[in-house]
Amino acid sequence: MVNDPATTEARATLLAVARSVPDPELPVLTLGDLGVIRDLRQAGDGSVEVDLTPTYTGCPAMAVIADDVRDALHRAGADQVRIRTVLAPAWTTDWMTEAGRRKLREYGIAPPGPAGHAAGGPVQLAFSVRCPHCGSPDTREVSHFGSTPCKALWTCRSCAEPFDSFKAL
Repeated sequence: MVNDPATTEARATLLAVARSVPDPELPVLTLGDLGVIRDLRQAGDGSVEVDLTPTYTGCPAMAVIADDVRDALHRAGADQVRIRTVLAPAWTTDWMTEAGRRKLREYGIAPPGPAGHAAGGPVQLAFSVRCPHCGSPDTREVSHFGSTPCKALWTCRSCAEPFDSFKAL
């Protein structure tokens, strides 16, 4: 029954469980912080289907993420779990939560700014990002490729610390 309060509560609980799974590349973030868990449905046969959008097509962590979500939902009582990869609409850093951005900053990674293309505008390049260590905007990009494809390597001219910056996508 679609409006059954027990079903609605169970769905909300399972969705919270799926969103609480840590990201395997950035364990300080959950999949909910990243906004990659798009939906969760319970079928009449009791199975659970999760829609997951990768941060980028071909993300090497997708198999691990799917297994981690499946395992977490099994522990929460879901017998059958299907993970469905949804590529459209494409994930954008605008789907990240404010809590996720704060966690990145506290972890020493500059969070992404707004993704200009998300509203149909042009893609915006970052010419400067605030240092997550000292807060200075006097930074420069060292390499457009960081420890993962979704990050770039930057350095701060004020405190001389290197740091990753999560790219706005």
